[in-house]
Amino acid sequence: MRREGNLKASAVLLCLATACVSVHAQQWDWDELGLPAKSTSGIESPKNGGDNQGQSSPFKQTCHRPLPVDLFAMRSAHLLPASLAGLGLSRTAAALVSRDGVTGRLPALGWNSWNEYGCDINETVFLTVAQHMLDYGLKDLGYEYVNIDDCWSDKVLRRDNATKEIVVDAVKFPRGIKYVADRIHAMGLKVGIYSDAGTSTCGGFEGSLGYEEIDAATFAKWGIDYLKYDNCNVPKEWFDDWKYVPELWLGGPPNENQDNGDPVNSKTGKPAPAGYDWSTSVTAERYRLMRDALLAQERTIQYSLCAWGHAHVEAWGNETGHSWRMWGDIYPEWYGQHQWSWGLMPILNHAAFWSGPDINGFWGHGDWDMLEVGNGNLTYEESRSHFAFWAALKSPLIIGTKLEGIRPEILAILANRELVAFNQDPVFAGAAQPYKWGINPDGAWNLTHPAEFWAGESVEGTHVFVLNTLAGTEEKAIAFADVPGLEAGKRYAVHDMWTGEDLGVFEGEVKVELKSHDTAALRINEVKCVPRPARA
Repeated sequence: MRREGNLKASAVLLCLATACVSVHAQQWDWDELGLPAKSTSGIESPKNGGDNQGQSSPFKQTCHRPLPVDLFAMRSAHLLPASLAGLGLSRTAAALVSRDGVTGRLPALGWNSWNEYGCDINETVFLTVAQHMLDYGLKDLGYEYVNIDDCWSDKVLRRDNATKEIVVDAVKFPRGIKYVADRIHAMGLKVGIYSDAGTSTCGGFEGSLGYEEIDAATFAKWGIDYLKYDNCNVPKEWFDDWKYVPELWLGGPPNENQDNGDPVNSKTGKPAPAGYDWSTSVTAERYRLMRDALLAQERTIQYSLCAWGHAHVEAWGNETGHSWRMWGDIYPEWYGQHQWSWGLMPILNHAAFWSGPDINGFWGHGDWDMLEVGNGNLTYEESRSHFAFWAALKSPLIIGTKLEGIRPEILAILANRELVAFNQDPVFAGAAQPYKWGINPDGAWNLTHPAEFWAGESVEGTHVFVLNTLAGTEEKAIAFADVPGLEAGKRYAVHDMWTGEDLGVFEGEVKVELKSHDTAALRINEVKCVPRPARA
């Protein structure tokens, strides 16, 4: 990232005879919010600007904005172009609030075994990961869940004949799941587990459909804090009347081209009639059964719906779980599709149309799947873009790479405290949203070149995320007049969220140079210049 020479010069001339203050880092009354004091904890990421991580701006912080009357309403619905603002479904149901009043209010942060280990898991894997989360400072940054994905149970014994509880694989977990949970809890972390709203999991292990009350009680007894609940192996009697599968939404809105001959958990294989209420669907009911079973426990368990966006989960997920998957599985590629898994750009393209206030808010979060940062053939720049946008989208940030021997530059991405802070903002619940597509006309549906210019708000100011979808290095100009909430005639201090560096004061625009598939993450705050007092 660089400043153009003329911009640098103008930044000096703008304030040569004035004293400037940056209007940023609004001072909120944390007691009035009902939240703990703003944390200053974090870690300095190794390499790539670690020395600058978390440094405060040299500009004086002068803005004391009043507390918003309605925090939920502060989410940035205005960021979508007017032509796109009506695409999301209205969220009319009340959010699912946890019994402890804390869990699930903000997107979950943690680690999951599936992307790196698949079924090759055992108790050592999870205890080692927990220790690494402490050693690398990830716990201090807010990462708290160590999640056991599929393949933890005995595929042959299935359930205990007497208790009907799922039988744990005694080879992988010789001392049981509770032993692992107790050890991880002793480290100050939490434990997640996986099950399925079908007769079997996606890996063919025992599912929870029909056993919701037993399994929820078992998970609580073991000390589980988080449940990822998948959508495989649904029996026909639990099929929906209609079909909605976002992975088949390839024609772009509003054309739901889903007639590919595969019914996908539906009786008819046809789209629902106009106005159909998907909260009345059988899929929604399957997920509510586990919700009710979890809420009946004395232990708080965060509930992550993994319904892949099917059955318009965004219409009922908010009253059912704390997060809900919006799309098919992620795959560590930039473009393309691998069976039912997708690269980063198809997912981001979909997110451009489903990132508004109907999707994200306190207690409810659209989930764009676990992180692939550091996996597959993703380049360093692609991993940066992946993390920046998942953080900007307010998706749960669930690490999916091997922590043992992790490359310092990959850890630095995952440990970027400013991006994590945007994701975890306690006042502004809304995700960043696209305000300009860049390569394509605004509102274009494109699986390889999605929207490039996004913006969102936090207690620290306005944040802009700019993506280079092309194969070579590109210069991108961020015109302040285009950014929601900014104005053409004002001066702005620009801060690089990757390096922690204050880039200077600009008027009109700021330009960034981006390598192929990289993303700029900037914080922008208004600067007001006042005349200096005359010398005596």
